[in-house]
Amino acid sequence: MTKLEALKKHLKPGHAYRRADLARWSTSVDRHLKELVESGTLKKLSGGLYAYPKETAFGPAPASDKDVVSAFLKDDTFLLASPNAYNGLGVGTTQLYDKTVVYNHKRHGEFQLGNRKFAFRVKPRFPKSLTREFLLVDLVNNVDQLAEAKEEVLKRVEQRAASSDRRRLRRAVREYGNERTKKFFDRALRPSELRAA
Repeated sequence: MTKLEALKKHLKPGHAYRRADLARWSTSVDRHLKELVESGTLKKLSGGLYAYPKETAFGPAPASDKDVVSAFLKDDTFLLASPNAYNGLGVGTTQLYDKTVVYNHKRHGEFQLGNRKFAFRVKPRFPKSLTREFLLVDLVNNVDQLAEAKEEVLKRVEQRAASSDRRRLRRAVREYGNERTKKFFDRALRPSELRAA
């Protein structure tokens, strides 16, 4: 078995790898990487980051965003989000965005990994998964970056806030909201809380 074949034995279809990961199994990692990319075994996503596409009935499938981001950050503590998720909240957002936001503790900036765009945002805290409450808070945090009419969207968010689980929403605002968002929800939730008292 050649050294290249030995290296290939460690690769799993559908996974992403950093050059450093592969250096553990190869003494000439750069030459082997070049050969694996030229043969189409690996696909280069960015400097030092590679994916091993999974073969499907429809051709090679790329590694999942989660796997790519995990290899890029060398960390599993992150949250993948997209402004497209706001469309399910019923607050009048309908635009589609081709960008995935990555909340994490390490990297900040826009990165092209393979043919996907990722916006990395360093945040002190974020939930393990997307919740309705987090999305409402996140939408208000980022409302200036949306293509929709801001005032209309905020008016609908106010209505949604009044009919949502106020305790959970308050916690999400406290943990994830910026100052402006905290003030917004404070105003939005006060009338309904007075009515409920």
